[in-house]
Amino acid sequence: MASPHPIRPRKLDLDFGAVPRAWFAGNAAATGIANGVNLLFPIGERFFVRSVLRHMDRLDPALQEQVRGFFGQEGRHAGAHERFFAAMRSHDYRFDRFLEIFETVIRYQEEHLPAVLSLSATAAAEHYTALLAEAVLRRRALEHAHPALRDLLLWHAAEEIEHKAVAFDALQQVNPSYAVRMAGLALASSILFSFWFAATVMLWHQDGMSPLGALRELRKLRERARAAGVEAHTSLVRTTMLRGLLQYLSPGFHPSDNDNDALAQAYLVEAGLEPAA
Repeated sequence: MASPHPIRPRKLDLDFGAVPRAWFAGNAAATGIANGVNLLFPIGERFFVRSVLRHMDRLDPALQEQVRGFFGQEGRHAGAHERFFAAMRSHDYRFDRFLEIFETVIRYQEEHLPAVLSLSATAAAEHYTALLAEAVLRRRALEHAHPALRDLLLWHAAEEIEHKAVAFDALQQVNPSYAVRMAGLALASSILFSFWFAATVMLWHQDGMSPLGALRELRKLRERARAAGVEAHTSLVRTTMLRGLLQYLSPGFHPSDNDNDALAQAYLVEAGLEPAA
């Protein structure tokens, strides 16, 4: 287990009123991928909080203190992403039915599967999000995003790295079984990837694009990104998720194995959200 460090929720005031429909590099296909995962965050992060909360009395005092910071950060992330939903609706995106289905699936597995499996799935999902956060910060992936979304996602990314080990450490204190960890990985991966894909295709359809047409647009964006020395968003997602899967399969894995804390701290200082050391 990593040495405990303070986890402090931060508030970021964001105005999404001027965000254009294709806010990611002016590319509707890439925006659809980013918007697709944005739709999952509020419901997903509130599920993470509930999953850890159910085991709070089994955690040691130091980890309980970290968990409280984790709850605060995740709650603020969920609220901020929900505020962005208003901007999406202003562009005539329709996704309320999708969110209802996603919520129903999450609640069903909470009610019908062992509570430790929800905690295990949370630990796995937090690993994926921390690695995606690292990639976003390290590879300048949001350089051509609208400033409001760039600020939202970079703030979210830095705090995901900051609390990357909390759910994992909770799982280790509740049930350190490798089999339980792998079951959570399977559950988290199946829900995350299937609903992210479904959300993306739904939004592409509302932009008048077929998956094949979207792939053509993404190929053009990838070529532009390579010419500018920036890794394309689609490649970033694919390589990051594969890395996350392979790491998590290692029996001795711990989130602190990824040395990315300084990267998150540097962004928080630069953004004025954390005093310099």
